[in-house]
Amino acid sequence: MVSPATQSPTQQFLSSVLSQRGPSAVPYSEDTKWLIRQHLVALTTAFPSLEPKTATFTHNDGRSVNLLQADGTIPMTFQGVTYNIPVVIWLMESYPRHPPCVYVNPTRDMIIKRPHPHVNPSGLVSVPYLHNWIYPSSNLVDLVLSLSLLFGRDPPLYSQRRPNPNPNPNFQSSSSNLSNSSSGYPQHQHPHPHPTPPSRTYPPSPYASSRPPPPHTEDPTEVFKRNAINKLVEMVHNDVTGLRKTREAEMEGLFGLQAVLKQREENLNKGLKEMQEEMEALEQQLQVVLMNSDVLEGWLRDNQGKKLGGLENAEEAFECVDVLSKQMLECTASDLAIEDTLYALDKAVQVGAVPFDQYLRSVRALSREQFFHRATSVKVRAAQLQAQVANMAARSQHYGS
Repeated sequence: MVSPATQSPTQQFLSSVLSQRGPSAVPYSEDTKWLIRQHLVALTTAFPSLEPKTATFTHNDGRSVNLLQADGTIPMTFQGVTYNIPVVIWLMESYPRHPPCVYVNPTRDMIIKRPHPHVNPSGLVSVPYLHNWIYPSSNLVDLVLSLSLLFGRDPPLYSQRRPNPNPNPNFQSSSSNLSNSSSGYPQHQHPHPHPTPPSRTYPPSPYASSRPPPPHTEDPTEVFKRNAINKLVEMVHNDVTGLRKTREAEMEGLFGLQAVLKQREENLNKGLKEMQEEMEALEQQLQVVLMNSDVLEGWLRDNQGKKLGGLENAEEAFECVDVLSKQMLECTASDLAIEDTLYALDKAVQVGAVPFDQYLRSVRALSREQFFHRATSVKVRAAQLQAQVANMAARSQHYGS
């Protein structure tokens, strides 16, 4: 992480602005502020003539909001000469998910060319890069490069300053020279009307007067070459834009597939966990069954060959080992007896041996009694299972010691 001491003034300014809270905070989403900072730092690194600032932007409905902007000039090359176009790039509230708002910002001695294919009379810029803005791959550096290329083909500004006589006949000025105005934007210095040596030629200026320039003849080969290069650059730009859209659509599809696979992984892990829990429960039940088998085998060994003696009922040969077993036996016997009684009542009402109203009263009373016996059996069974588990744990600890 870069320490504040090693940050540039631009980075320190952006860190301070994007970390502000309260009424003066900029209205950008918290999850995109890091990308906004990255875009502006990259822009000022590639184009030092653009400076990030904060200013108040007024919407068409009258709302005012404090936004970030990149204010300065964009270099462009027109007929072999480099000029600077003053612009303001506003980062709207939804940036970077939506494109910024770009305005050409002419100085007092400049006017906007009318008509212009990419700049309206108010200075608002409309170019294909803004229309094809794709989050998160689109950025400010590529936008400025596109503007520089398009403005170089057709400059959006002209100067309305009229040339003044120069009393010094030896002073010469080239139409390609640029100077700084009081507003901080480069302005064009027009040549003064005086003779110039025939050996020097001056490139035409995009900031020429709105009067028609004098006709001049260009080499058809150069015109064809320049048009071919511009057409080739435009074709390459369109191909790159189409390829980028295709790749981003493929990435979106892969992200969707990744989400589906993630959901399947979660379902498989959940099912595996449930199967493991079920296996543990079955193992516990198996241990209980094995323990009961040991108990029955021990009883058979102890009572093998013994006679019932004077027992009148064979059931008296089985003695319950504890109170819970005795209670379970009684509840189970009562439940089964009531079940047999209900079956007999059903047969009796079918043949007409029992009146229907008496049948309903008997079934209601027997069902209530059967419910209590079954509820008691459930509680007793749970208590027995808990006691058996505790007994198994005690045995394991005994054998382990």
